[in-house]
Amino acid sequence: MRKILLSLSLVLFIATSFYKNEIHSKNISENPTKVSSVPLKHQAAENTKTNTISAAAEIYESIDFGSSNTLRAEVFETAYLGFSNLKKAGKIDADSHLLSIGDFSLSSTQKRLWIIDLNERKVLFNSLVAHGKNTGEEFAKSFSNRESSYQSSLGFYITESTYTGGNGYSLKLLGMDNGFNDNAFQRAIVMHGADYVSEKFIRSQNRIGRSWGCPAVPRELAVPIINTIKGKNCLFIYYPDDQYLAESVWLKDDQNTEEGI
Repeated sequence: MRKILLSLSLVLFIATSFYKNEIHSKNISENPTKVSSVPLKHQAAENTKTNTISAAAEIYESIDFGSSNTLRAEVFETAYLGFSNLKKAGKIDADSHLLSIGDFSLSSTQKRLWIIDLNERKVLFNSLVAHGKNTGEEFAKSFSNRESSYQSSLGFYITESTYTGGNGYSLKLLGMDNGFNDNAFQRAIVMHGADYVSEKFIRSQNRIGRSWGCPAVPRELAVPIINTIKGKNCLFIYYPDDQYLAESVWLKDDQNTEEGI
């Protein structure tokens, strides 16, 4: 009798287990979002970012750099990701197609500023551009968002209006990266022309001159460059700074762009 009871208990246990597994499987199939909602949301964000980078790679391959220096692909893709997120956040116009990129990882003796027409897939300007006097000598090394630091600031800017001041025709810049360049406006960080941004200065000093933090360009190019990019277009100052690349809201998925200025 004892053996019979044990056998019946075992059969009941196995049957109950199959029943529970069947119910569990049914619940998962009928309510898959309960199990995978968070991963799917994360995956969607990653897919969005991946699609943007893929679009950037396609555009980059079709850009005609001509006789200009060739901008590195990874720098362009980083700039394009932020440019796209600024559009999605409504910070620049949806039909904006001009992207200005300064690669401050390069020597100041190189033409490291590119103004690119994304519709035409061509470089409008490729120019020398200065960094701040306390950012480095020939190469940029240190960046700051502080008043009177005389250093350049990393990140994304939106071009504003023009004015004529002590440095001649100048373009106001609005820094869009909190903690990295959002003090640019009150620091009077602007684009302007300068005589020390020239091949002649390079020949005498082995570098171009340095500003007080402004992305100064050659005097003869100041007016045409400024008139091309003024009025809510994107300027990106790049440097491979791990903290900036990890923390910039514009380099994350588009769900986080609401945190920007």
